[in-house]
Amino acid sequence: MIKLIAGLKGTGKTKTLIAEANKAIAADQGSVVCVEKGRKLIYDISHKVRLISSEEYDIDSYDRFFGFLCGLMSANYDITDIFVDSITKICGTDLAALESFLAEVDKVIRNINITITVSCDPAELSDELKKYL
Repeated sequence: MIKLIAGLKGTGKTKTLIAEANKAIAADQGSVVCVEKGRKLIYDISHKVRLISSEEYDIDSYDRFFGFLCGLMSANYDITDIFVDSITKICGTDLAALESFLAEVDKVIRNINITITVSCDPAELSDELKKYL
């Protein structure tokens, strides 16, 4: 299942993501991964969550990020949740590319919850993206 958390800067998207990641790891059903640009969440997310900086893997496009996610999922079958903070900072602000990316991810996920924050006005999202809200 894919879930988008959309909103303008300062609306609490990251705080919501942090709370959901900590809740997921507390359920202790499998591995939880959080991908962000940089390392700003290191003190906010439980140390049990695998925190990954997209900068360390040179992820700068939706195509590269898709390949990275596929690699994560194929290498670790017990991942239950993947959290992505500020995907537009990682891959760019092209919402059409985001739509294509999510369609591809939706085809390959297996029993994994993916939560993604997007910095934009939810009214700007296409109907295809709104279904993930």
